[in-house]
Amino acid sequence: MFVLDSATPKVKVCVVYHSPYGHTAKVAQYIAQGAEQAGAEVHLLSVTAVQWELLDRADVIVIGCPTYMGSLTSALKQFMEDSSKRWLARTWQGKLAAGFTNGGGLSGDKLAVLQQINLFAMQHGMLWAGLPFMPTGRSPLDINRMSSFLGLMTQSDNASVEVTPPEGDLETARKFGKYLAELRIKHLEA
Repeated sequence: MFVLDSATPKVKVCVVYHSPYGHTAKVAQYIAQGAEQAGAEVHLLSVTAVQWELLDRADVIVIGCPTYMGSLTSALKQFMEDSSKRWLARTWQGKLAAGFTNGGGLSGDKLAVLQQINLFAMQHGMLWAGLPFMPTGRSPLDINRMSSFLGLMTQSDNASVEVTPPEGDLETARKFGKYLAELRIKHLEA
């Protein structure tokens, strides 16, 4: 476990996401909780109200959206295109990046979305961090129940955001946020 002390600069984490129905926003909130538990300064940013200066100052940028028809949402794609000035200036080069996606199916081609987010991060020269947790099983209470390693995959039933995604997916999201902040802290201390 890594603990921030007065000599360690505070890690800045931005979780940028698109969430038309609130399920992906809920996952983003759990990622943020985990990063905060590790001592990071965290900002949740919807792509509908991006604060570019916060992303420019971030040490870690976590990007996510629902999986729609095996792809990114158009709003997240627009965010990616709007970042082109930062791409050209290499503003985000060397930052830690990670991705997450939520969908109705257990698969639903979520891997394609994580690959698109990964490629976006690579285009910016960012350093990718995958999901390091071994699956504990396949039930809604298990960690990494979809056996994803490129990034976080969560699943929401066709129900309200108050009852879905399931607890195991949310706990995986929390652990992922904590892991990402601690990974960045580890690199700052090295």
